[in-house]
Amino acid sequence: MAQTAARALSAQTRRIDQAAQAPQIEQRETHAVRRGQGLLGGAALVAGVTAAGMATLSLGVGYYVAHKLTAPQPIGPMDNFTMSPFEMGATYEEVAIPTSHGQTLEGWWLTRPESDRVIIGCVGYRGSKWELLGIGSALWRAGFNVLLFDYHGHGAGRGAPVTLGYRELHDFFAAYDYARGRLPDGHIGVIGFSMGAAIAIMGAAQRPGVEAVIADSPFATHADVLSHAISRTLHAPGAPFTRIADHFIYRRVGYRSADVQPIRAIGQIAPRSLLIIHGTADQTIPVSHAYQLFAAAREPKELWIAEGAEHCGAYFLNRPYYCERAVGFFDRALGAGVGPVMEGVALVAGEAAPSLECAG
Repeated sequence: MAQTAARALSAQTRRIDQAAQAPQIEQRETHAVRRGQGLLGGAALVAGVTAAGMATLSLGVGYYVAHKLTAPQPIGPMDNFTMSPFEMGATYEEVAIPTSHGQTLEGWWLTRPESDRVIIGCVGYRGSKWELLGIGSALWRAGFNVLLFDYHGHGAGRGAPVTLGYRELHDFFAAYDYARGRLPDGHIGVIGFSMGAAIAIMGAAQRPGVEAVIADSPFATHADVLSHAISRTLHAPGAPFTRIADHFIYRRVGYRSADVQPIRAIGQIAPRSLLIIHGTADQTIPVSHAYQLFAAAREPKELWIAEGAEHCGAYFLNRPYYCERAVGFFDRALGAGVGPVMEGVALVAGEAAPSLECAG
């Protein structure tokens, strides 16, 4: 009987203890749930802040790229002190080229009155016409008229917003019209470098009167070259930032990357002659662009891959050879000229041609 009473008392005591502990257990569980909710809420907050930060960063990068690409370049104190055809010993005229947008482009016409052939030189992004005096004077010595000009906002035209081949294409059309006006029945060729090479491709596609094109270090698409530049700078994929920059570019200067795609135009150059030149060490526009463009082009076409050349660097591997190759290409495409034999351009005696890979 005593044992039974003791067991009953012990059970009753346990029930009382459990009843007393129940609120504490429930309180601890509630606190645990709340802590879990707090942790999840904190994680969500951090994720939201991170996402907002990334979005702000992406917008900032996109705006910066658009601004950097298109902003006017200030005119520096030394900008007017450049080389001219005078230093190259070429006979030339300073010319004013009107555009359809009401601007006037500054240019040099290296004159060969006895010749009906003219080569238009297209310089690269933010470049100046004097940068083409090397190849320009070589072509002049070979008997070609040569037209070198500055795009609006570039070179002598600094101080205005620029684009990467969109507005400048219309400046090329103005230069073409000027050359055609001076030589109504003449033969016109174009040589361009970097952005100027892209312009030469797109311009020739829309001007059947261009009979031959040399494109040195061209890009295949505006979007790809911009993405590559961003990727090199940020060490991250450039495509997402390029798409954001595209929005700001349109708002600033009224065009999108899709409007500048030489690869879509290059097939229209045939049956006219095309020579693409590119260096294997080009970090600005990878050599893959040249292969893409060459694949999209139609015959007749040539591809000259300069081993070890950097951006627009094939000329500097061996200047005489480069000039000789360019002159020979235009001679074949435009017909033999009536000018004098080119002087000072043949390979130096005993000097080997640079290591080159040629296709087509």
